[in-house]
Amino acid sequence: MARLRIEVVYALPHAQDVVVLELAPRASVRDAVEASRILERHAEHDHKRMLLAIFGKRVRPDRLLCDGDRVEILRPLSEDPKETRRRRARRR
Repeated sequence: MARLRIEVVYALPHAQDVVVLELAPRASVRDAVEASRILERHAEHDHKRMLLAIFGKRVRPDRLLCDGDRVEILRPLSEDPKETRRRRARRR
């Protein structure tokens, strides 16, 4: 059976860590993240609060992958976007 070609991405404020993998069929999002070893390279972030997505749509770690999927490891927002807009509006 053909292997899956998957991209795993972790976006930082000024850079991206991208790993391209080939995984066995029926691999999960969790399998891809573990195989990428991205979280090991970025131990400074709280991985328990991170969310996972495929092409921007949130998914669970046990979701099975399709060939060509782009798994995104999402960091929590540093600020509430609503509060940021309010602060900007007050300054104007």
